[in-house]
Amino acid sequence: MDAQQTAPNVVWQLPQVEPEQRRTLLRQSPITLWMTGLSGSGKSTLAFSLEKSLIESGHACFVLDGDNVRHGLNRDLGFSPEARTENIRRIAEVARLMNAAGLIVITSFISPYRDDREMAREIIGDEAFREVYISTSLEQCEERDPKGLYLKARSGLIKEFTGISAPYEPPFNASLSLDTSLYSVDLCMERMQALINPFLHSGSSQAR
Repeated sequence: MDAQQTAPNVVWQLPQVEPEQRRTLLRQSPITLWMTGLSGSGKSTLAFSLEKSLIESGHACFVLDGDNVRHGLNRDLGFSPEARTENIRRIAEVARLMNAAGLIVITSFISPYRDDREMAREIIGDEAFREVYISTSLEQCEERDPKGLYLKARSGLIKEFTGISAPYEPPFNASLSLDTSLYSVDLCMERMQALINPFLHSGSSQAR
């Protein structure tokens, strides 16, 4: 049996809480900002800054970060194209569950392949999925190289490294595109906040 095929004796259990109850309780509708871009482009910095801002303004959210997830849930995965696809599939399923709980989800993953990002959109659902392309150039990312990964990749010490020995496929129609070599963190935050604002509600935080 395909590992991704649901066993016939596994039955979906219906909850007793309606999505509207969660929206009323949390004063927000669920959304996933799917941030994609090269290593060193600024994804994690923006993701955690946005999370902090949203929490401070009273909105429930969580960052799913590429490095963090590979310390636990996805530590068994490598960086082959097949492993990268499975990495994204698992993350999309986690984001979908968090959205079902009413949370705002911010993901920070290179997610280099368009097909994988489209798979994530299909899993999460088009209504909640917003693709944010951190379009900082390879040259700028290499100049920053905060983890020294590009230097190692250029030296052949890291195989299948995106942008050097593995491809990156830019989005065709991202909801938002941000180049962190041109825009400040504050300006990037403003533009991402504008993307999220339609999902935020005012009023009582008590469930009806």
